Amino acid sequence: MTYHPFHIIGVARRSRWLITADHATNTVPPDVNGGDLGLPPEDMDRHIAWDPGAAGIAIGLGELLDAPVVMSNFSRLVIDPNRGEDDPTLVMKLYDGTIVPANRHVDAAETARRLNAYYRPYHDAVARLAARQDDTVYVAVHTFTRQLRGRDPRPWHIGVLYGRDTRFALPLIRRLRDEPDLCVGENEPYGGHLEGDSVDRHAIKPGRVNVLIEVRNDLIRTDRQQRDWAERLAPILEEVLVSTAL
Repeated sequence: MTYHPFHIIGVARRSRWLITADHATNTVPPDVNGGDLGLPPEDMDRHIAWDPGAAGIAIGLGELLDAPVVMSNFSRLVIDPNRGEDDPTLVMKLYDGTIVPANRHVDAAETARRLNAYYRPYHDAVARLAARQDDTVYVAVHTFTRQLRGRDPRPWHIGVLYGRDTRFALPLIRRLRDEPDLCVGENEPYGGHLEGDSVDRHAIKPGRVNVLIEVRNDLIRTDRQQRDWAERLAPILEEVLVSTAL
């Protein structure tokens, strides 16, 4: 089977929404150290290699919002599409206490090769779809782990992240906090702006309405749970978009 660095689902869908999943998979392309980063399967299944459950939520949102979905097809440990090209964490050698053997001696030439082979084709696909309409609403779907090694458990069920553009994110946070069973993080568990990251690149700089959603990954282990979250979030996203008249 021919390897491709990204997947697009629903390319013909025509709503304003565009759904992305930067960390959709833990795939290691066959031309990266023979398709093996030197980590055991249990580490490749952890959040250090991908965002478990993000693809399922993104696919569900795409169906429910009549939106195209763009997903990366390479592990964030190969090269992280949610980093700027000059970010020192673009190719991680150590992540959450785990050394990545195949990355220990990655040099500038190999980084450039991975940029051209995986990172840039993915971002080119996102850019093309984002530019199809003048009023695209960019939704980045991520997931986060309940607890990093040596740190306290995270209480949030969902986090809404934003950078300089709060037009959609703040009303969405307020709406989600109306849900009595949700603990909602505002720019938690991470800060919402990183220069050159995907939202910055495809939404903030071009002036597109945007939000980044993080769902805690222990809540979405099954396909059914991922679908349930998509079914819960889709009407809320639509409601907020209508109420803000963006």
